[in-house]
Amino acid sequence: MEQERFHRAVYVISVAAELAGVHPQTLRIYERKGLVDPARTGGGSRRYSDADIALLQRISDLTDEGLNLAGVKRVLELEARVAQLEAALQQLQTDASVAVDDVHRRYRRDLVPFKESFTIYKKRS
Repeated sequence: MEQERFHRAVYVISVAAELAGVHPQTLRIYERKGLVDPARTGGGSRRYSDADIALLQRISDLTDEGLNLAGVKRVLELEARVAQLEAALQQLQTDASVAVDDVHRRYRRDLVPFKESFTIYKKRS
């Protein structure tokens, strides 16, 4: 529910710009450069979500560090790719753990108790 609220586009451009600490025209430039993609109303007005505001603040941080918008776009692409890879790795680790647990369960099921696994024969004299 919280995640859904974070991505719900509710802010008009002026409010989004104020929350992000930039001018509304800057948001239009970011959109033209492909850095942000706000939702649109039926009438075509831009609507920004809390996720968009967080992204705008990240863009602002990166430009404050001296990156141009092309550099910012590349950093955002790389950060998104790293997040995808981390999620995939986490899923693989989970799958591997489940597979190992399954193998261990099968081995334990196939084990024969020690008392039943051998017979002692005495040599006849």
